[in-house]
Amino acid sequence: MKKTSLITLGGIAASLAVTSCDPLELAKDKAAASASASPPAVSAPATPAPAPAPSAPVAATPPPAPTPAPAPTPAAPKPAPATPAPTPAASPAPAAAAPSGEQEIIKPNFPKPMFIGTPVPAGDIPNLESGGKPVLEFSAPKGTVNLALKKPVTSSDPAPIIGDLTLVTDGDADGADGSFVELAPGHQWVQIDLGASHPIWKVLAWHYHKNSVVYFDINVQLSDDPEFKTGVTSIYNSDHDNSSGLGAGNDKVWVQTNHGRLFDAKGVKARYVRLYSNGNTASELNHYCEVAVYGTP
Repeated sequence: MKKTSLITLGGIAASLAVTSCDPLELAKDKAAASASASPPAVSAPATPAPAPAPSAPVAATPPPAPTPAPAPTPAAPKPAPATPAPTPAASPAPAAAAPSGEQEIIKPNFPKPMFIGTPVPAGDIPNLESGGKPVLEFSAPKGTVNLALKKPVTSSDPAPIIGDLTLVTDGDADGADGSFVELAPGHQWVQIDLGASHPIWKVLAWHYHKNSVVYFDINVQLSDDPEFKTGVTSIYNSDHDNSSGLGAGNDKVWVQTNHGRLFDAKGVKARYVRLYSNGNTASELNHYCEVAVYGTP
């Protein structure tokens, strides 16, 4: 806080500025000044002006008002930090269109049921399918075959715990021991190289079906890029909460049976087929018995 006192010395007005940040200290200083017998020292007293004719005292000229400082120029706002571009999500499969040309009925060979022991309780699974019926046959353009049969398979787990990756496309969907491959826990995938890009109509996959279990975060994708970074089409996605980081999906999970699950690819052209899963209700492991890819050569 700043207070300016006006003191008259020999008829001349002079101003004395006293600065204090505390009102109590300012009051103390003022009292001490009044009690002092000696007037405040002045560096150079001014020569008194000639006494004018008796008249009213000349009022002291107030000090000129200080020139206000120019307003500071506001700083330019900082540019917002660049947001990294999100990883492009897989495109959904196009709307179903009736395949052109002559159609035929495809009837896959299903293995016998192999339920053994007490089914593992599914628990509270928000997107669990209820009352679904297996698809035993489907229609496809004439000449449709299983393009995946005996084709090479790669995986996020190159050294499976049980079995060999060749079991995924050996044509045997049985759930018996020695007929499936077991991958590491967590989010894993298997990928089939069809050798060339083909129109794909259906993908039929069997997970381990010796027990009635549910596999999580099933995502089936098609692409001509072996790294699945560009041109990716997702034809099925049951990851309802995006826990696997590939985008949330609205498809259902299901209790495994000997009928597997048929996915509609709607004629998307692709060379590579990749299937993801993220453990199951019995363990965190991932299993595949067989994957068939129905397309036209």
